[in-house]
Amino acid sequence: MDDIVEMAETLKLIADRTRLTILALLRERELCVCEIVEILETTQPNISQHLRKLKIAGLVSEARRGQWVYYSLSITKVPYIQAVMGYVPSIKGSINALNLDCITNDCCE
Repeated sequence: MDDIVEMAETLKLIADRTRLTILALLRERELCVCEIVEILETTQPNISQHLRKLKIAGLVSEARRGQWVYYSLSITKVPYIQAVMGYVPSIKGSINALNLDCITNDCCE
């Protein structure tokens, strides 16, 4: 029964359009918060809150490189989320259309 409760909570978490979009972006490559902010055209606090929830659920991981924190998809231990992500359309064009590079653009300072 606990597994079902956990699955339900995780599926509710990714039912949010912004969080599902973040997961789709991170499926393409790791990104810094400021890059996600630019792609989704929203605020840094908004994205940070979504990332915090995804991290608590174990769906994203973070790696600090200097002053920047990069987020990546971390769903290898959650097969039902892997299955869902298999149906999410690619949004690689959203990333490639922008000249995103947090270090050279100094967007996170």
